[in-house]
Amino acid sequence: MNDPALAQRAYTTIMEHFVEHGRGPHYTELSVLLGISTEEARQAQTDAVEGSKIGCWLSPLTDYIGSWAPFSNLPTQYLISVDGVQKWYGQ
Repeated sequence: MNDPALAQRAYTTIMEHFVEHGRGPHYTELSVLLGISTEEARQAQTDAVEGSKIGCWLSPLTDYIGSWAPFSNLPTQYLISVDGVQKWYGQ
């Protein structure tokens, strides 16, 4: 597919989801948020990772978000808190 505008929308939507929910969306959730098919969302997510110049990656051998800078989708020792609320992990 490689639609740069859709990849940018996916990148931004994933970042907003992390901020709001403390975790990255599954691509099935991303499809709803973007109003596109599940396969289009999976590909847009992959395109966003491949076009990223910063630390965004999928967990090995999966289509699941592993990290989306500066957030980690897996628990780490780097806790991020805002206004006393800790719901994020850093890379």
